[in-house]
Amino acid sequence: MFFASDNAGPIHPEVLEALARANEGYAMPYGADAGTQRVQAQIREIFEAPDAMVHLLATGTAANSIALACMCAPYETVFCSSVAHIHEDECSAPEFYSGGAKLTLVPCDVDKMRPDDLRASIAAEGTRGVHGPQRGAVSITQVAEKGSVHSLDELRALVNVTKEFNLPVHLDGARFANALATLGCSAAEMTWKLGIDAVSFGGTKNGLMGVEAVIFFDPKKSWEFELRRKRGAHLFSKGRYLSAQMEAYLANGLWLTSAVKANANMARLSNELRGLEGVSFLAEPDANMVFAWMPRAVHQRLHNGGAVYYLMQGNLEGDDPNEPLLCRLVSDWSISRGQIDQFIALARG
Repeated sequence: MFFASDNAGPIHPEVLEALARANEGYAMPYGADAGTQRVQAQIREIFEAPDAMVHLLATGTAANSIALACMCAPYETVFCSSVAHIHEDECSAPEFYSGGAKLTLVPCDVDKMRPDDLRASIAAEGTRGVHGPQRGAVSITQVAEKGSVHSLDELRALVNVTKEFNLPVHLDGARFANALATLGCSAAEMTWKLGIDAVSFGGTKNGLMGVEAVIFFDPKKSWEFELRRKRGAHLFSKGRYLSAQMEAYLANGLWLTSAVKANANMARLSNELRGLEGVSFLAEPDANMVFAWMPRAVHQRLHNGGAVYYLMQGNLEGDDPNEPLLCRLVSDWSISRGQIDQFIALARG
C-alpha cells in the first residue's frame, strides 16, 4: 500500500526491456545516438510541432530550471503559483541556473493561479526601472500541485494574460500525461496551440527510471539550452540510456496508457474515501493525486496496517482521535486493486 509518491513506483517492464536492448554494443555519446534522434522525431509528431527542439535530461528539477534559465535573464523574475514546485520543492534551483532571476509568487485558489491575480502580479513588477526585477517568464504547473488539472480554457486565460505583457510561458509537465489523460485532448492542444512556448515533459513519475524531455517550440532557444545543459552538468555521456527509456515510453502509447491507469487508481481510491465520515478533500482529485483531511484515528489504523504516504499537516500522535490531519495520496500505474481495497478497508476500520 504505497501511496507516498509516483516517483517511488517501479520501472515499467517495457522500459526495462528497452534499456537491456540499448545496452548491447556501442552507441555514440552525448545525445548523438540514433535513439535520441528517433525520440526527437516521436515527440515532434506527438506535439504536431515539426520544428520543435527536444532535449533529454534525467531530472525534473534540471528540466524546469534550465528551461526557465533560457527564458528569463538574471535580472528578471519568473511568475508562478505560490505553491508551485519550482518554488516549494526545487531548492532555489531555478534561481541558481538562471544566475539569480527571482520568483514572484502569484496567489492561487488552492493550487491554480487566477488570471486577475497573475495580471496584477505582472503589472506590479517591472515598474521600478533599474531598481527592481524586470518581467520575465510565467510558469504554469499541469497537473497542479494539489491534484487539480487546468482545463484548456483555464490555461488559455492564463496564457492570454501573459501575452498581454509579451512574456514567454513555461509549462511544468511533470505529470503531463496524467493531465492529458484527464482532459482527453492532444498534446498540441494543451501546449503551443494555446501559446505555451516551452514544456517540461515528464516521464519519471509515470514508469521511467529517470528521464524528462524539454521541448522548445521556438528552435532559436535550442543552442542556448544545449550550452546551459552542458555547463550545468546535465549532459549525459551515455545518452542512449535516456533515449531508450523515452522511446519505450512513447512507443504504442505507453505514456498515455500508464497515465490512464494511474488516474483510474486514484479515482477508485478517492471515490471510496469520499463517503467516509470525517474525510474531505483539499481539491477535487482530477488526476492521480489527492490531498485529503482524515481523522487521526483513521491515519493511525492505516499506518499501523502498513500504508505508506505523506502526512502533510498535524501529528499522528495526539489525544483527539477525531482531529482531522491532512495527507497526500498519490497513485501510479502499478498500484493494484488489491492494495487500494486493503487501504480502504483499513480506513473504514
